[in-house]
Amino acid sequence: MFRTSCNDLLVSALGAGHAVTMREHGDPQMDTQSALDLTGQLLVAMPGMGDPRFDHSVIYITAHSDKGAMGLMINKPAPDLKLSDVLDHLVEGENESQSALGVHIGGPVETGRGFVLHSDEYVSVIETLRIAPGFALTATLDVLEDIAGGRGPAQALMMLGYAGWGPGQLEGEIAQNGWLTCAAETRLVYGLQDAKKWTAALDSIGIDPLGLSAAAGRA
Repeated sequence: MFRTSCNDLLVSALGAGHAVTMREHGDPQMDTQSALDLTGQLLVAMPGMGDPRFDHSVIYITAHSDKGAMGLMINKPAPDLKLSDVLDHLVEGENESQSALGVHIGGPVETGRGFVLHSDEYVSVIETLRIAPGFALTATLDVLEDIAGGRGPAQALMMLGYAGWGPGQLEGEIAQNGWLTCAAETRLVYGLQDAKKWTAALDSIGIDPLGLSAAAGRA
């Protein structure tokens, strides 16, 4: 489950042979020299997007470039699975911290692969990718060992699987009104109940979910 480095994960998601340069505390805005970069932002699924796997989903984008994109759903809990269940299988000894945390379905790709999206004060001795202020990604077993021992990140979501897009695919889905985008706030990602995250993400960009139609344009 936790068997690969973050760089390997991103290369797999964005296409074999293509490494992704992750900017520490990067600015996920457009500039005049590059295409749209949504790294560190949230995707918010529009109603009627046509894919039930992403219905009312909120996705944190961990990498985005002209080679494609990778993201993690932050509001889709895995049914009847807790972090304590994973720790019991993978980590020896007592589980002292956050064992009651749920496990999330990060996306439909490689659902047997696990990793943790977490606050950026924690750094694995093996490898951690800092994505943006307040957000980092670790995909090695030691993060679970540290969580079990009470030495893990202050805020964390464990994921199984991820969402991936090929070159230009995400941009096309946004242009076709499949997704809205908004800034990622730590309170929303880590602090809210899963059932409230979709509405909160829309509220953050001034959109009333009750008035949102499937045909609405991008905000």
